[in-house]
Amino acid sequence: MAMSIERPKLEGNVAVGADRQIGFAEFGDPQGRAVFWLHGTPGARRQIPVEARAYAEAKRIRLIGVDRPGIGSSTPHQYPNVLAFADDLRTIADVLGIDQMAVIGLSGGGPYALGCAAAMPDRIVVTGILGGVAPTVGAERIGGGLMGFGSRVAPALPFIGLPLRLAAVGLVHAIRPIAPVALHAYAAVSPEADRRLLLRPEFGAMFLDDLLNGSRKQLSAPFADVAVFAKEWGFQLEEVKVPVRWWHGDADHIVPFAHGQHVVARLPDAELFTLPGESHLGGLGVAEEILGSIIDLWDSVDAER
Repeated sequence: MAMSIERPKLEGNVAVGADRQIGFAEFGDPQGRAVFWLHGTPGARRQIPVEARAYAEAKRIRLIGVDRPGIGSSTPHQYPNVLAFADDLRTIADVLGIDQMAVIGLSGGGPYALGCAAAMPDRIVVTGILGGVAPTVGAERIGGGLMGFGSRVAPALPFIGLPLRLAAVGLVHAIRPIAPVALHAYAAVSPEADRRLLLRPEFGAMFLDDLLNGSRKQLSAPFADVAVFAKEWGFQLEEVKVPVRWWHGDADHIVPFAHGQHVVARLPDAELFTLPGESHLGGLGVAEEILGSIIDLWDSVDAER
């Protein structure tokens, strides 16, 4: 039997333009320091481990998951580049009454977290990345990994994107009655480290809750991510001046560990934490440690000001 999972403390939408909105979900302490958690590709606003939610509650952290356009309750939209997402996050923070904040990006959320840090160094104090995607074009590019394939198919997305999106939504509806079985089937073909994580009841419940609530109506965000990652991001890594802490499994089968090393080496203030033997989801398994490190680093930055 699937494990149940608590709903967010607050969930809603923020208008980010005349005809667009973005969904968000809040966990933890509504009076605490704000940490935005940017989901992976695919994913949605509830893709936050149960342990991270509990840690946020205990340590007075306002933990906020944010949909990207085309998932959950967010209006579909294709950003011209990664950096453009920062304008939407700035609006969301303004509406929620947040000035200073930290941003954590998982996998496909990584480029957006870095873009926000480059665009808002006056508001984003620290940034955390969990197995983040690296640039695949431009002077800072690196090849290989799943995004290497994504970059090759990206030019075709304007022509095949709609059928793929409709098929993906149909698949979500089809597996809904047997979602726990489907999750176990996916775990069975995943690397051992990811399989262990996916088979933990609380992680399975989190992934299913996020998938079935975020993807039941639309699923264009992953394709929009692939399209925008395959372009110039709109900023250079050297423009990210805020401190960045990067966690990456050295057995990552989706975003190679070398990609993490590549990006960290080009960031002005960054440190790489290796997760030995872990694959792509490894960062989620140490979410408490990551949140603690981000808050400690925030304290250090404040002390130096």
